[in-house]
Amino acid sequence: MSVPQHIAIIMDGNGRWAQARHLSRSEGHRAGAENVRTIVTECRSLGVRHLTLYTFSRENWKRPETEISTLFSLLVEFIGKEVPRLKAQGIRLTVVGDLDGLPLAARTALRHGMQATQACREMTLNLALNYSGRDEILHAVRQLVADGLTGKNISEAALRARLYTAELPDPDLVIRTSGEVRISNFLLFQCAYSEFYFTDTFWPDFGPEALRAALADYASRSRRFGQTQEQITHGR
Repeated sequence: MSVPQHIAIIMDGNGRWAQARHLSRSEGHRAGAENVRTIVTECRSLGVRHLTLYTFSRENWKRPETEISTLFSLLVEFIGKEVPRLKAQGIRLTVVGDLDGLPLAARTALRHGMQATQACREMTLNLALNYSGRDEILHAVRQLVADGLTGKNISEAALRARLYTAELPDPDLVIRTSGEVRISNFLLFQCAYSEFYFTDTFWPDFGPEALRAALADYASRSRRFGQTQEQITHGR
């Protein structure tokens, strides 16, 4: 089976998962956080090199304060528990997004986790936090201007080098759980030629079997990147 080098996941459906079980949204988010560990471990075992998880968007600040507080408490708890496991598996932790805009406890935990795992090379776990695809592009453009680039000096490569994801390959596969069929301002520049996989399964239930189903679907596709099948076949 062809395994993507880079998988990006929009983890959606924690609240609806909880509602269906007459549980609180907080319990849904906790179940979702626990599933992160499962999917990270599975991706590592399958040989995925990069996994990016849409963890908290800029738009998520509009949610109730109690829910936001719960989400960041779970994040701090997750980092504290998972850093030793990440190190043991050779997984480097990174963040894409505006890290400085996060609560102090979250910033502190994340920076500790990134420093503790910076030498790991088997896989990279990227958490998209306080992230907006449009804002990322604007940030990169402003950096181009600040660096004095104009006219023909502004190339795709120059813009790409100023994105939060500059050190990452573009995602081969983008997965969204919970039945929603949109990308919600996620990796807008990077997803130009990504394959998309949408599933009705809520994120807490998206386990290894569901992931393997997504990868089997991905493996059945022909990625042409704008070329015809004949061009690919003959190497043109």
